[in-house]
Amino acid sequence: MVKPEITTNEKQRLKALKSFNILDTLEEKEYDAITRIAADICDTPMALVSLIDEDRQWFKSHHGIDATETPRDLAFCAHAINTPDSLFVVNDANQDDRFFDNPLVTGGPSVQFYAGAPLNTKDGESIGTLCVIDIKPRKEFTERQRASLKDLADQVMAQLELRRQNIQQKIINEELRIKNDQLKHLSYRLAHDMKTPLLGISSIVGFIKEDYSDFYKETEIPNYLSIIDNRVEFMESLINGIINYNAITNADITLQEFNISKEIESVLNKQTNATKVHLQLDSCNETINHSLNSFHQIFRDLISNSIKFTDKSTIDILIGFKEDQDFYEFTYEDNGPGIPERYWEKVFTLFEKLGTENTNDTGIGLSTIKALIDKLGGTISIGKRKDDKKGVYFNFTLSKNIG
Repeated sequence: MVKPEITTNEKQRLKALKSFNILDTLEEKEYDAITRIAADICDTPMALVSLIDEDRQWFKSHHGIDATETPRDLAFCAHAINTPDSLFVVNDANQDDRFFDNPLVTGGPSVQFYAGAPLNTKDGESIGTLCVIDIKPRKEFTERQRASLKDLADQVMAQLELRRQNIQQKIINEELRIKNDQLKHLSYRLAHDMKTPLLGISSIVGFIKEDYSDFYKETEIPNYLSIIDNRVEFMESLINGIINYNAITNADITLQEFNISKEIESVLNKQTNATKVHLQLDSCNETINHSLNSFHQIFRDLISNSIKFTDKSTIDILIGFKEDQDFYEFTYEDNGPGIPERYWEKVFTLFEKLGTENTNDTGIGLSTIKALIDKLGGTISIGKRKDDKKGVYFNFTLSKNIG
């Protein structure tokens, strides 16, 4: 018996093999289907997906044979990986000086005929074979059978590559989940920890105004204190916005049925200065099945912005609804100052402020809405109102196919 030679690129070959994380895994129907087809096409009782480790050949699939591995020194496949560019065929093992006294020939499984197509990676490393085995010699192994065996070997490699990509993607997704949880926790802690010094600053300013107002009546100090109050208020809005952004973008989605008109009116009634709003609903008296919490958040932020960014005594808000097979579609418009077209491209970007003089504009509100709509499988866009009327116009969709 002639032992198989160790490949010249053995170190790289073993590294490539281990990168698939396939050794000693459970059987999988994709590989079993390929060995069954290979045995059928080649008219053999046995077929294997064999992978060559340091000291053994291990079978990912073993059609027609109970063994799951054999020593590498006995393996026909360990010879086959030394000719990665061609099939390795033994027509009659009894007449072959390399195999006639091999225990796999003289004993079980009584290998007489062998044909192996190397399993080659994209980098040319041969990690094993797809092979067919017969217990009697074969004088003929047709070109069709040879070509089919090679094609099926390519399919084995395609399955291995896909399996590796899926594993890598799961690892990446888990790493991202962990990092996202860490970032969420960090931002949440930072936001909450920042509230304490802000509360202290606000309290000190209050004490100064209350206890020392007589000392600085005729100075610029009241203006400075107002600026400090204003900045503290902005920072509190910013912190609350960050906490809210993290909360809604990481919350689970729960679906339930609700009436659109009823819920929009409920959101409006909870707003400060709700009596300033004249609400018009178009085709909204419909029941949909979606995330009610998300629905509330979207319209709460939109209506809040309409109230916050206008100085009109009456705010007109018009909300429209329609649906198709896959999406619920909403339009939202008001008669406020609107958003200049030059800002449309960045209006949904986190922390982007639109050049307004409103000191409470944190640049989080619309980005929060977009993040939530993205999470719900929809899209949002900004445009012009009909007849070039002044005010904002948003169009957004919510997917029906979530959860």
